[in-house]
Amino acid sequence: MDFSLKQLAVATLMAASLSVFTTQAQANLTPQQNATILKTFSDASVKDFREFLASLAKSDVAKSDNLGPAISAFLDNKQLTADQQNEIHRLLGLYARVKYGAAATETLRELVEIPTFQVAGVAQHDNPEFIKIAAKIKSLAESFNLNFRNIDNRVYEISLEGSGDEVIGIHAHADVVPVTPENWVLKDGTKLDPFKVTLIGDRMYGRGTEDDKNGIVVAMYAMKVIKEEKLPLARNFKLLVDTTEETSGDAIPYYFEHNPTPNYNLALDGGYPVVIAEKGYGTVMANFPKRKAEGKGAEIISMTGGKATNQIPSASVVTLLSDKPAELAASLQKAGSEYAKRNGGDFEVAAKVVGNDVQLTVTGVSAHSSEPESGVNPVARVLDFLNSLDGKVALKHNQFTDAAHYAANNWGLDYLGGKLGVGFSDSFMGPLTTSLTYVGEDDKAFKLAVNLRVPKGKSPEALKAEIAGKLAAWTQKNHVAVSFDYSIAEPMYRNPEGEWVKALLAVASENLGMAHTYGTSAGATSVHELPNGVQFGLARPEVKYTGHTDNEFKTVDQFLLDLQIVTEMMGRIGQLPKL
Repeated sequence: MDFSLKQLAVATLMAASLSVFTTQAQANLTPQQNATILKTFSDASVKDFREFLASLAKSDVAKSDNLGPAISAFLDNKQLTADQQNEIHRLLGLYARVKYGAAATETLRELVEIPTFQVAGVAQHDNPEFIKIAAKIKSLAESFNLNFRNIDNRVYEISLEGSGDEVIGIHAHADVVPVTPENWVLKDGTKLDPFKVTLIGDRMYGRGTEDDKNGIVVAMYAMKVIKEEKLPLARNFKLLVDTTEETSGDAIPYYFEHNPTPNYNLALDGGYPVVIAEKGYGTVMANFPKRKAEGKGAEIISMTGGKATNQIPSASVVTLLSDKPAELAASLQKAGSEYAKRNGGDFEVAAKVVGNDVQLTVTGVSAHSSEPESGVNPVARVLDFLNSLDGKVALKHNQFTDAAHYAANNWGLDYLGGKLGVGFSDSFMGPLTTSLTYVGEDDKAFKLAVNLRVPKGKSPEALKAEIAGKLAAWTQKNHVAVSFDYSIAEPMYRNPEGEWVKALLAVASENLGMAHTYGTSAGATSVHELPNGVQFGLARPEVKYTGHTDNEFKTVDQFLLDLQIVTEMMGRIGQLPKL
């Protein structure tokens, strides 16, 4: 059998992987050294990985960073030490960033332009936008020489085959949360199109740039690099692109009804470096029957809020009818300014006449509901404000005032369950959070959701019983017509074991300059119920997460760093002798 030099180098790298790997091995390259290497190359200056290494070996960078021995050993087809192999994988990630950073950024732009949010009355797998994104991902996979399968338009599977039987599932999702387009406005007045990537400075604004089309893109380009460089793998990778992660969550279970479950699972849909625990996801949905307005004063006829239970919007708007709109607007503005001042002054209340109506707007700070502390919830504030108007501004009583009374009495502005008296905390996973989020209605009722993120410490059954008991007592006492629907899931906790988790932690923490410690998350991902499931990025815990927020964005630098990290991770995990 003929062996090319490239094939021989590949075999040597594989042999090194299987013979001398130790858990203490490091890449010995700091983020600062990575940055120096990146400044040396452009996408046009390298043809392939070997050429990249050969050019790097001649530079002062390699000499000053002591990379020469690892590069020489690889290029000369010699056996690598464990440290040298990890350095080669680190350089593979840097190469991917240099070679394909611009192309990956363009692919992200193309995926963001496909508005893959849930449409009422249309199943995700029948939604034309999901059929469109499936075709785009298939075309991309085939151009990368990767295997593609569309599992009934529920999950898109992209495979990178190795020599063993083990499968590592890489999880990302194509669906996004809905948008309120009028809220996509920057502080300087710049209006954004949620489904167009707008580059301002280093920020790429657009729905899905952070959650989670970026994950699809970096995983596919990492696979592309490993495939075209013919790097050997001791196991298989399957990128599983979910279509219902933000809604019903039934696509991944559907997939596993028809396909084997991967031995190990990574979600590129959470936090760095490695997240081993996720809070349970819960919802308390209150349904207030529509009723004819009673009493004297203005009448609330509509209200906006989050369009999904996991979304805290930047603004909530209430529309009121009045026979004296100018007088009402002035009264609401005065009361609203006083209310904002009393309650922290970190949000705005504005009232104005629009046509024959009065529009009351509370503007806060948008946030993912898993991180309520990173935002200022306008839904909670507008409801609490409306309830506080009793005796100041006359309002007719209907389902909206019922909801305001309920929200103010039981949840208030607190997002830790303190108002209702159900708060608790876990020393590792943190506290229970309770966020007023979704606002909607159907033919029969006005709906208001509280999103729960539940740590270890109380079972879902016990927490549900506790909340239901307190709300039932309040309802009976206050004679408010309301019914509740409850859904509370178990939290996830993984005991971090195995060489694969140690390697994940090393790759992320070394590239990001982070502490070498495992993390916890309030966000639930598709690996929640799967064996050996953890989060591996793509968000930095010290930076506010913009997924689900108005004006969602990903910085160019972080996106390219994600590409670098995921490529290194796949090469390294793919070649471990044992996971």
